[in-house]
Amino acid sequence: MIIRENYIGMDPIKLKGIAEWPEPSTVKGVRSFLGFGNFYRKFIANFSDIAKPLTNLTRTAAGSPPFEWTTECQTAFDTLKQRFSTAPVLLLPDKAKPFIVESDASKFATGAVLRQADINGELHPCAYISQTLNPAERNYEIYDRELLGIIRALTEWRHYLEGSPHPVEVHSNHKNLTYFRTAQKLNRRQARWSLKLSQYDLHLIHVPGTQMIQSDALSHCNGLDDSESDNEDHILLPDALFVRSISPMLFDEIRNHAAKDLIVHEALEAIAHKGPFPMKSSLSDWRVRDGVILYKGKIYVPPSESLRRDLVRLHHDSPAMGHPGKFNTLELLRHEFWWPGMYAFVNNYVEGCAACQQMKPNTHPTHIPLESIPADPHALPFSCCTTDFITDLPVSNGFDLIMVVVDHDLTKGVILTPCLKMITAEGTAKIFHDKVYSQFGLPDRIISDRGPQYASKVFQELNRLLQIRSPMSTAYHPQTDGETERVNQELEIYLRLYCGNNPET
Repeated sequence: MIIRENYIGMDPIKLKGIAEWPEPSTVKGVRSFLGFGNFYRKFIANFSDIAKPLTNLTRTAAGSPPFEWTTECQTAFDTLKQRFSTAPVLLLPDKAKPFIVESDASKFATGAVLRQADINGELHPCAYISQTLNPAERNYEIYDRELLGIIRALTEWRHYLEGSPHPVEVHSNHKNLTYFRTAQKLNRRQARWSLKLSQYDLHLIHVPGTQMIQSDALSHCNGLDDSESDNEDHILLPDALFVRSISPMLFDEIRNHAAKDLIVHEALEAIAHKGPFPMKSSLSDWRVRDGVILYKGKIYVPPSESLRRDLVRLHHDSPAMGHPGKFNTLELLRHEFWWPGMYAFVNNYVEGCAACQQMKPNTHPTHIPLESIPADPHALPFSCCTTDFITDLPVSNGFDLIMVVVDHDLTKGVILTPCLKMITAEGTAKIFHDKVYSQFGLPDRIISDRGPQYASKVFQELNRLLQIRSPMSTAYHPQTDGETERVNQELEIYLRLYCGNNPET
């Protein structure tokens, strides 16, 4: 797959392989072709319908007909090869721009298209989905089938649409859906869907079916496959942020050092001949895998200063870890590795970390601890929020301020929202609506400092109308909202650690 600045396309080298693919003569050959084609099915409208004769050939259960390559199969095979050579280019989704979802439903299936405007303002597809209705869903009224199509589309593209900075336009050819959010009597299924829709900032717009050709075609295919679509081709986080897997180079380095270690040689000899072990531990705790010794399922690291330092650096300095303290660093290492004197080694490394010494404040108490705000043991998530702003940040992607909202009583979860220093009370209320109310419901309390956004008449009057208590901290006493202040402190440390030497990041 080719991912460019503004679009996603298919790899021409892979397409050459499809064009030269020979006619399958076995079930395994058909499965190989379909498996290869499935990787690019998001580019092909009605893929399941076209591939249906080939899919039927792969069914090898008892009672299934024997393998027979019919004219219908040949037509499907040739059509797919031709479609791959003329498939459209998909626009790369941009979360900073508005999204449009076109949804439609028939008696057999639902279909949807995700669209966005390009740099010239012309709408282009970003993705297609289509899915058949099961026997129970086929009994739904057309109103519910159309609504189900919207729910499926929002669920499939939730990572793009939920929390979008712009309202999401949902186009449907069913006029009655535009009144769904008005006061009316809902059945239990519709009530569940209504709750799910409340997580998104949506505008339901009626559009005639003649103007939604692609979504209409996706939903009116009788032969659609009912398998769920996947998003394996979307990389949400780079591999560098994951440290659970050990790299082959590091694994080879451990194995090379182990080959030179006298203790490892004695241990291998003891394991092979069940003789005395060179360390004070049970022989059953040790075993060998791929030339590496494991102690209680963890990799034994030979006594190499550089190797052990590299492992600690990986679990302490990387952005995914965020320079944790010595106990957390040790805990992360112990998931995979072990060596004698591990605690002392990690302790010396962390205490000598220049970044930690420079950026982290001294958190040891120097006076009697203050009383914390009591928490409600029966609270729901974000029923009590604490909030504050991190100000005076350098401009990044057009933002210079972070709004922090913390769940005080239950989960201690944190919601971070970039914004501008000139944000008003109305903008603050809008962030609460989009990030907190729409996902967790209205809170009982919002604890804040005496910033102008929180102390304004607009914010206070809105809270009064919504029956939300909004106590503010005592002037010049940030300990009142200590939980948010603590989150701010950790976030500022993280930003200094990874942005201090590279302000452009």
